[in-house]
Amino acid sequence: MKHGKTSMRIVSLAALAVLGATMAGCGGGATSNSADAAASAKGPIKIWYSNNEFEVKWGKAMVESWNASHPDEKIDAQEIPAGKSSEEVIGAAITAGNAPCLVFNTAPVAVPQFQKQGGLVALDKFPDGAQYIKDRTGDLADQYKSADGKTYQMPWKSNPVVLFYNKDLFQKAGLDPENPKLATQDEFLDTARTLVKSGAVANAVWPSPASDFFQSWFDFYPFYAAASGGAPLVKDGKATFDDETGKQVAGMFETLYKEKLASSEVYQGDSFGEGKAAISLAGPWAINYYQGKVNWGTAPVPGSKAQDDGYTFSDAKNVGMYSACKNQGTAWEVLKFATSQDQDGKLLTDTGQMPMRKDLTTAYPDYFAKNPAYKQFAEQAARTVEVPNVANSVEIWSTFRTAYAKSVIFGNESIDASFKGAAEKINQLAAQK
Repeated sequence: MKHGKTSMRIVSLAALAVLGATMAGCGGGATSNSADAAASAKGPIKIWYSNNEFEVKWGKAMVESWNASHPDEKIDAQEIPAGKSSEEVIGAAITAGNAPCLVFNTAPVAVPQFQKQGGLVALDKFPDGAQYIKDRTGDLADQYKSADGKTYQMPWKSNPVVLFYNKDLFQKAGLDPENPKLATQDEFLDTARTLVKSGAVANAVWPSPASDFFQSWFDFYPFYAAASGGAPLVKDGKATFDDETGKQVAGMFETLYKEKLASSEVYQGDSFGEGKAAISLAGPWAINYYQGKVNWGTAPVPGSKAQDDGYTFSDAKNVGMYSACKNQGTAWEVLKFATSQDQDGKLLTDTGQMPMRKDLTTAYPDYFAKNPAYKQFAEQAARTVEVPNVANSVEIWSTFRTAYAKSVIFGNESIDASFKGAAEKINQLAAQK
């Protein structure tokens, strides 16, 4: 699944709702005896990686490097097979018992469902598993643990969401394009008003008002992370957003819509790239994407007060090891090889996405010296919030999105009532096994 506002992301993630309904309870896991034998077994393995052209380039080179020195444990690699979504393809493979050993495109929001299907291997079961993940990723890895305390996904790469803004439109509105006033949510609102009232642009920002469960990752959630000091949507089995901070962030977006600073219509295209909006929320993938198309600048997602160390949404993709794999001993060694400092550096160079390493900025000083536009994202990568790794993850986000759209975007219910009802339902969903 590609990063960015692409149809592939929408189709891929939206289909998870179908996946959860159609595959709940399906088997696909190995028996305990065969699982124990597989954990140490060595031999050829199959892997899938994303069909993103930059990740394909990295993946092919990684496989070639491994195969050159492991003739008896060769990797057979391919892009994820075509289907309605990568998650649906993976889920079907789990059910059929023919999933590859590793998928370098595992969405964190899908992990609870894949785990429920019995399709994932707990990486902690390898003798050096827990320590390897901790040494590479640090405390951020804790967000990827499941309810049973085990880790079923290798934290791999993130695309921290920040504000991209159009310098030309800011200048046209009489704003300073090099030092925009975007440090707080109040400044964000005031800047949005200036952009629209000046006539520079019809919409200051145009987040999608669509009902897809994942849309909140690119409007409410980054701002909530920044304002709350890094709170996830659900913590310790309870919804967090029905509080003063959550309702304050929702109120800011409500103001954007009420004052016509943001459109409540779905835009069929790229509103930021086409100059229909002056501000967008995006990750480092947008640097190459908008190069030569928009004279852009970036700023951290603002909190309620100015801060130098705010949080945002991670927009991560991880690596899953699947229980159908017969040679899991080799798969684990390949996974460590593919997430080594050397390979992470090549991933960074080839894709511009941030490997989830606690030493990211110090591990690749030459890269960031030559590519200063990416340094902000490397620093931000240490302060990211993931989707909560809880049961019924997709339904939880769908519940929140429905409440948010009803109250914030369309004004059909008060934020207090809408958030209260959503929090109660989400608490029930998170408590289910």
